[in-house]
Amino acid sequence: MPSPSGSTPGDVTKDSPATPSRRSKAGRILLPVGLVLAVVAVLALGYWWTVGRFMQSTDDAYLRADSMTVAPKVNGYVTDVYVGDNAAVKAGDPLVRLDGRQYQAALDQATATVDARQADIQRAQAGILQQHAAIEQARAQLMAARISSRHAEDEVRRYGPLASSGAESGDQLSVLVSNRDQAQATLAADTAALDQAQAKVADLNAQIAQARAQLEAAQASARQSKLDLEDTLIRSSLPGRVGDRTVRVGQYAQPGTRMMTVVPIEGVYLVANFKETQIGQMRAGQHANIHVDALPDVELHGVVDSFAPGTGAEFALLPPENATGNFTKIVQRVPVRIRLDADESTRKLLVPGLSVMVKVDTRQSHEDSTTPAGSGRG
Repeated sequence: MPSPSGSTPGDVTKDSPATPSRRSKAGRILLPVGLVLAVVAVLALGYWWTVGRFMQSTDDAYLRADSMTVAPKVNGYVTDVYVGDNAAVKAGDPLVRLDGRQYQAALDQATATVDARQADIQRAQAGILQQHAAIEQARAQLMAARISSRHAEDEVRRYGPLASSGAESGDQLSVLVSNRDQAQATLAADTAALDQAQAKVADLNAQIAQARAQLEAAQASARQSKLDLEDTLIRSSLPGRVGDRTVRVGQYAQPGTRMMTVVPIEGVYLVANFKETQIGQMRAGQHANIHVDALPDVELHGVVDSFAPGTGAEFALLPPENATGNFTKIVQRVPVRIRLDADESTRKLLVPGLSVMVKVDTRQSHEDSTTPAGSGRG
């Protein structure tokens, strides 16, 4: 008869020997798997203890470049645009030319003013030479007048006693006195003429000084006009590629008008915004592993270059004011600049704005902080 469980005695005899066999087979499979999992766990724990806990990573990182905004210094209509969108340029290459006719006219006028002031100086210098000759002539006339005056005085002194004694007539003495007076008047006139001639030299020197000051002003105006004319040709101040080009021929440009941007591709660097809880062991010079989203199969390397002097919130347009209202603590981020170590072919593929995953190795800083003071390194 069947047993109460529904199985016959024969069935129990057949199934009982198979159960221990299946259990031993499962044990033989699970034991190696457990050992493998244990080894993997130990290795993972060892990696985390020796490496992983010192690696600080963030995906809040982007490529940057110190781009140059091209803008004119003078105003004028655009006559030529020498570069197209995304074009490569070198330092000193012409980018845009403005209409420079008005600045050329101003330069010509300033140059003519310089020539006029130089002519004024030359004329005044020639007048000084002429005046020196006039001074010498006035001195000669003054010397002659002095001689005539002394002679006339001697004649009056000699004929005076004779006229008093009656040896000479009084008419002759009157003529001599008249000649003396005329000689003295001529002497006074020649003295005044000499003083006037000498004063004229000082006036001419003042004219030369004034003309020289006017010449310097004219030369400064000419230099400014020359600079304005040169500024009508806008050149690139650094090598890179042209982006955001908005300038067109015929456009009226004013000083400071944004025309285009020159991006120095060779100078691309990385700015990673780490949490404030991650930068405690970061130092300049530490190595970083970089993965650019646009280049998933390329691993780049870099070096920590510097740290921002404040968190990103400190330099925001509207910085937070935590002293007002309710306060909720928010973990801040600090921009960290990282220098890229990449070859030329890779740099050509990197452009500012690309998203990056960066991981910084801080083991060196941790080793330095745990080294006892006074212990040297071999």
